[in-house]
Amino acid sequence: MLIYGLNVLKETKPQKIKKVYCARQDILPFLKSNHLKYELVGRNQLDKMVKGNHQGIVIDTYDYEYPYYTFNDLTGDFLVMLDHLEDPHNFGAIIRTCVAAGIKEIIIPKDRSVKVTDTVVKTSAGMCDNLKIIMVNNLVDTLKKLQKMGYFVYAADMAGQDYRDVSYSNKKVLVIGNEGKGISRLVKEQSDVVIKIPLSAEAESLNASVAAGILIYGMRD
Repeated sequence: MLIYGLNVLKETKPQKIKKVYCARQDILPFLKSNHLKYELVGRNQLDKMVKGNHQGIVIDTYDYEYPYYTFNDLTGDFLVMLDHLEDPHNFGAIIRTCVAAGIKEIIIPKDRSVKVTDTVVKTSAGMCDNLKIIMVNNLVDTLKKLQKMGYFVYAADMAGQDYRDVSYSNKKVLVIGNEGKGISRLVKEQSDVVIKIPLSAEAESLNASVAAGILIYGMRD
């Protein structure tokens, strides 16, 4: 799998890297100190290898399959659940925010949901290995189990109450909905509290990853 970018290179474990194609000299000391195989090439060649801002670096990794975790691997007090998110850029950005905020686990459904791809790895700045992505068969059943374990579930939806007016439980789950459809009906009905980010009249909605970032930090303390 081809991934790219300076931060991605620095965050990717060296044993996962097959070869680095590089169009810049300043990164050579890093490559040599980590004993990484590399080849100096022109930027035009990198442009043909990947789409996006590669920053002069393309990394060829060994065949990569993210080692999805299961419900039994959950340990954190603040969980993020993605209700059939579809955009890999949103997924990657949410992963990066979760790692930055100290959240260690994201829950996704097995079907009809974005998975960990090269785009997700790139957008997350290579941070996919810094947290657990839990894959489950059914979100509603998972929420029921979590509630029995003492978690309160907060679903993000514009029909909810201002997130700033809510007192949050120590053990909590934030649910972020699909980019177009939002939170599914059954997931919303299973949630304990529905919260929203108030918007000005000029803005209809926020990008899913932006909303997740605001709510994660708003709920964290």
